[in-house]
Amino acid sequence: MASYQLIALALVTIFLPTLTMAAEHIVGDEQGWTVNFNYTTWASGKVFHVGDTLVFNYKPPHNLFKVDGAGFKDCAATGEPMTSGNDIITLSSPGKKWYICGYGKHCSELGQKLVINVEAETPAPTPEPNAAYGLAASCYQIFAAAVAVVAMIAA
Repeated sequence: MASYQLIALALVTIFLPTLTMAAEHIVGDEQGWTVNFNYTTWASGKVFHVGDTLVFNYKPPHNLFKVDGAGFKDCAATGEPMTSGNDIITLSSPGKKWYICGYGKHCSELGQKLVINVEAETPAPTPEPNAAYGLAASCYQIFAAAVAVVAMIAA
C-alpha cells in the first residue's frame, strides 16, 4: 500500500505545476450572507473567473435569488429562492451576475445584495521560447521522474 502512496505522490509532483485550479469565494467571508454588510466593498479587489464558485452561507430567514440587472436595482426577487443556507454557485459564463436576498427589506434597505463581474477563463500563459526555461522545465521533469522511480524501487 505504501508503494501506491509513493507513486501517487510522484505523479502529483510531476503534474501539479501544470494544473490550474478554480477559486472558491466565500461571500462575505466570516460574516456570510447577511444584512448590514457592504458586498460592494467585499467584491472590490477580487477577480472572478468562469469556473470559480461563490459560496453563500446564511441562516433563515435569509435566502438567495439570482436576478438580472433590473431585479437587482429594484430588489425584485423572481423565481424560486435558494434556501439551503450553504448555496454554491459555479460561475459558468462571463459577464455581470446579480444576487439578492428576497426576505422582507433585506435587499432594499439593509444592503443584502451582490453584483460581480465574471471574466472569461484565463488561458495558461505560453512560455516564451527561452533555452534556459526549456532546460529548467526538462530538469524538473527528469528530477520528478527520478523521484518516482526511486519511490517505486524503495517500496
